[in-house]
Formats: sequence, C-alpha cells, structure tokens
Amino acid sequence: MLRVSNTGPEIPADTVPRLFEPFRRLNERAHTAGEGAGLGLSIVASIARAHGAEATADANPGGGLSVRIRFP
Repeated sequence: MLRVSNTGPEIPADTVPRLFEPFRRLNERAHTAGEGAGLGLSIVASIARAHGAEATADANPGGGLSVRIRFP
C-alpha cells in the first residue's frame, strides 16, 4: 500500500469520492498562475487501475486529504 497525505482546506467527506472525476476540484477555478486543472486524482486512479490497484481517499481532520493506493 502507498499512502500520501497533504494539508489544505477542509474537505467535506461526501465530496472526496467525486474528486477522482476528471476536472473535478473542491472549488471553482480562479484561473490564476500555478492553479491545477483538477486532473491529478483522476490520473492517479487511472494509473492504479492499469496496475490492478485501487485508489481511495479520506478527508483529513482539520484539512487536507489522504490518498491510498492498494495493490493486489
């Protein structure tokens, strides 16, 4: 298993599964420099599936996200 955690804004637990959808972001884009497009977690999920693994995530208490990749 691989686990990556970050800090950031609080994420409602019911929103977390949708963050794996392409172009899905917690907040609307502000179109500023360095801002992501909402593809990161969908790419992670695609790569995990290609290797027979599963990607899941949970909101961290106080903010941020923990993503886990479970390999067979």
